Amino acid sequence: MSEINKDILRGGQFLVKETQCNDVFTPEDFSEEQKMMRDSVKEFIDREVWAIKPRFETKDYALTEEVMRKAGELGFLSVSVPEEYNGLNMGFVSTMLVCDYMSGATGSVATAFGAHTGIGTMPITLYGTEEQKQKYIPDLALGNKFGAYCLTEPGAGSDANSGKTSATLTEDGKSYKINGQKMWISNAGFAEIFIVFARIEDDKNITGFIIEYDKDNPNGITLGEEEHKLGIRSSSTRQVFFNDTVVPVENMLSKRGGGFKIAMNALNIGRIKLAAACLDAQRRVISESAKYASERVQFKTPIANFGAIKAKLAEMATACYVGESASYRAAKDIEDRIAIRVSEGNSHQEAELKGVEEYAIECSILKVKVSEDVQKCTDEGVQIFGGMGFSEETPMESAWRDARISRIYEGTNEINRMLIIGMLVKKGMKGHVNLLEPAMNVANELMEIPSFDTPDYSALLSEEKAILAKLKKVFLMVAGAAMQKYGPALEEHQQLLLAASDILIEIYMAESAILRTEKNAKRFGEDTQAGQIAMTKLNFFNAIEIITSKAKEGIMSFSEGDEQRMLLMGLKRYTKYTNLPNIIALRTQIADQINAEKSYCF
Repeated sequence: MSEINKDILRGGQFLVKETQCNDVFTPEDFSEEQKMMRDSVKEFIDREVWAIKPRFETKDYALTEEVMRKAGELGFLSVSVPEEYNGLNMGFVSTMLVCDYMSGATGSVATAFGAHTGIGTMPITLYGTEEQKQKYIPDLALGNKFGAYCLTEPGAGSDANSGKTSATLTEDGKSYKINGQKMWISNAGFAEIFIVFARIEDDKNITGFIIEYDKDNPNGITLGEEEHKLGIRSSSTRQVFFNDTVVPVENMLSKRGGGFKIAMNALNIGRIKLAAACLDAQRRVISESAKYASERVQFKTPIANFGAIKAKLAEMATACYVGESASYRAAKDIEDRIAIRVSEGNSHQEAELKGVEEYAIECSILKVKVSEDVQKCTDEGVQIFGGMGFSEETPMESAWRDARISRIYEGTNEINRMLIIGMLVKKGMKGHVNLLEPAMNVANELMEIPSFDTPDYSALLSEEKAILAKLKKVFLMVAGAAMQKYGPALEEHQQLLLAASDILIEIYMAESAILRTEKNAKRFGEDTQAGQIAMTKLNFFNAIEIITSKAKEGIMSFSEGDEQRMLLMGLKRYTKYTNLPNIIALRTQIADQINAEKSYCF
């Protein structure tokens, strides 16, 4: 069966269908071409960024621009761009891979890169007319010009469609005049092509425009001063003001009122790429922490030998491994879905748009989880370095500051958590994910006497896989009971939605790690995956604890009496772990492997 024709799950179906390990893509599946690209990007970042990392903390915006121009010359800005526009057209997994390794050394370059290749270029690639693509994409792909994305306004943040910037058609009907104010615009200081969203008359939805900026002929565009930020210090971030800025009618992007859809789909792509952008940041922090811990001697022994430090390193590495597993699993699902649509006759634009939109739930899951993991990782990095971690002389404090924006970018994590559940319910209503039948089955199962048989759990991760199937029942049990109680009003119960979302997030992440480890153990041998098996088990134990806590929180909020007792008994049944792992031994095993290599070595 070919890669394109294989029966891949639709977005969100992981909850109600079993995935086989051979059907997931893992980082161990990278092609030789992808490995060469990864190594080239890593070598470039080590040389041009990591070697001079302190300079990026001095608000050296010109340095970031210089790195971006060099990246353009090497083709790193054009990985996802079709060949006819000076691109490499390498596919979605390769796009993720380059984003991953471009973004780990400093948030300043990560932000500039993400803003340019994603929301600065992608809207034209996916929504532009042929004329617009021919005119703008080649220069953007080569880094001859840079892009910026002007959506956020002082009164329009998470509610992106509430912007006040206006577009008024001129009397001759040939142009629009743009008036308004945009804020937090990444790359504004050196961008020459702006994707701008404005409202025409009293339209319900905003409209997108491509606006060129020439500082010698500003056309009513004024830039604010550089923002002084907690992190991403050398990322150019300015307000952009439009005062009767004239834009030709042919520079409208997509159709009138189509801007909100552009913004939402750009965010889907941005979310999964933001997860990728947090991965190498974790690898670098783990590796630096391991090196420091091996050199820092206290009480006559390197602190790497202390259990307290080993626990930190193990949890940091585990989160990174799980994040990698889920991010590249989803990336390949998107790539396969794009290939299916192309094979069915869709254009590149339509195939990519629909391919990413299909996995919007997974994109939000990854955005939330990996952005929170990178924050924890950098925080523990500071802690391992101790007092030195608080000093600008080490890379930890800047990594910690840079990580903080990730939970705000591409829609706050709170918004994304609620979107995850909202999108899943919509998919259920459309029949794309069969939620009703499994939820009813779980409700019926709760009334039955449970089996007391002891299954055979001798195969690798077999008990974890069996419990994983039951954790999916936990979500269906809690979400089903909540839907029954509140109906359409469920969206008003935000804290309940947040708890349900955390259950779903943990299920997807844990399953991704299990499938990756199982696949690699089968093909490379269990003995080669000892650390990976330990991380998978450690993460699974942590996931059960989180799911149990969040399920209780939800159950206690909407039930009482016999119903509550029944739901809590169901929760206990579905989270029972017979062969509980020795968590301290697992952490020690993982940390010992890291300490032996003095780096993240998985």
